[in-house]
Amino acid sequence: MRKIIYWVHTSVDGYVDGPNGEFDWPMMGPELSAYSDGLDRRVDTLLFGRPVWEMMVNFWPRAESLSDDPHVASFAPFWRATPKIVFSRAYPGDDWTSRVIGGDLAGEVAALKAGPGRDLLLTGGAALAATLSGLGLIDEYHVAVHPVALGGGRRLFAESGHRQGLRLVDSRTLDGRVVVAHYQPTP
Repeated sequence: MRKIIYWVHTSVDGYVDGPNGEFDWPMMGPELSAYSDGLDRRVDTLLFGRPVWEMMVNFWPRAESLSDDPHVASFAPFWRATPKIVFSRAYPGDDWTSRVIGGDLAGEVAALKAGPGRDLLLTGGAALAATLSGLGLIDEYHVAVHPVALGGGRRLFAESGHRQGLRLVDSRTLDGRVVVAHYQPTP
């Protein structure tokens, strides 16, 4: 069975973006980029909630012309080549969207996990992650904590009304500044 891997960047005060939606604070040094690349090598499909998708689709198709960052140069071809699924009830899709899932979230995601292929990578998406976590559909959590306090924004996990126990599998400091913790859900 395929796994859903949740890969997310957060501030030390628990926000995935700033008070005005800013996402200019994660610093992708060589070690953090290598960690991210390692997750990418395990998957053949990317999953996005609509807010994260809109940010991604406005950057990654032409990323190399917008940035000379080595991580951008490495990730952009992978992003363009990998099938992408967007979760939204209203979004019709676009040229970069392989599929939109808008209904029967539990059934559709369970079918994805049972289907052929490698693992699936959910990048960001606090609301979608909270929903999938509440349904018991996330198999691994990889949380990169960056040394910044944003003072507001969207929380790492949106309120779901569901408590999820997690078991720490591994933690490490990368690039001398970012702590990445790898968790698995507990029963």
